[in-house]
Amino acid sequence: MADKETNVGKVNNLSTAEKEDNVEIVDDVIAIIAGIAANKVEGVKGMTGGSFVGNIAERMGKKDLGKGVKITTEENEVHVAISIVVQYGVKIHETAKEVQKAIREAIQSMTGLEVPAVQVNVQGVEMDQESESEYETME
Repeated sequence: MADKETNVGKVNNLSTAEKEDNVEIVDDVIAIIAGIAANKVEGVKGMTGGSFVGNIAERMGKKDLGKGVKITTEENEVHVAISIVVQYGVKIHETAKEVQKAIREAIQSMTGLEVPAVQVNVQGVEMDQESESEYETME
């Protein structure tokens, strides 16, 4: 009986640090935030990369919002690497800077985590159907 009382006493005497609530944000959630932010930037046609399962889900009509986003977390910092496809005719360097800014602001405001680095990899250029038909007429 004495042991049970001792155990109860230990539970009641937890320090403030041990009682503190903890919130954990999974990397997949941060990747989705980054993907949504990137897709809102004018001139971004989409993302590249992703998993086999994600590609199948996308074919079935479900968009993989974290596609092409790699997240690395260290304590209160998030490093982002994202692969995008841009629209033909945009200034790629300016679009990439806008993507970096949008991702950084979205993650910081929604999670409270710092984002010291956002690496943007431009994997392709996609033409609109109008631009594509104009290009074909020129040939």
